[in-house]
Amino acid sequence: QVQLVPSGGGSVQPGGSLRLSCEYSGDGYRRDCLGWVRQTPGKEREGIAAIFTGHGGASKYYDDSVMGRFTISQDAAKNMVYLEMNNLKPEDTGEYYCAAKKTSGYCHYKYFEVWGQGTQVTVSS
Repeated sequence: QVQLVPSGGGSVQPGGSLRLSCEYSGDGYRRDCLGWVRQTPGKEREGIAAIFTGHGGASKYYDDSVMGRFTISQDAAKNMVYLEMNNLKPEDTGEYYCAAKKTSGYCHYKYFEVWGQGTQVTVSS
């Protein structure tokens, strides 16, 4: 059973920062391909960041909308994935989900297949 449990959402003013955490456990998904998806008002759920650790290092991928502002990281010893979000904008408001890929193949934020419950992020003055 897939367990992807996020925390760290909240409300912040534009330009502020938040750090999301995700504790992963269970099985049925790839622990070497994890990341984050979000659903903002009026839009479909979309992947925004991925981290691939299947080659012994860490390759990171970001959507253009968050590139340079968000940083993904993973602590495999603690079964945790993080999303550091800086310079937050009102358009970043939405529900954020920790996500994973289940099947083999290329690891990318557009290819996540499972996600857990969401955590709300609100950016407003």
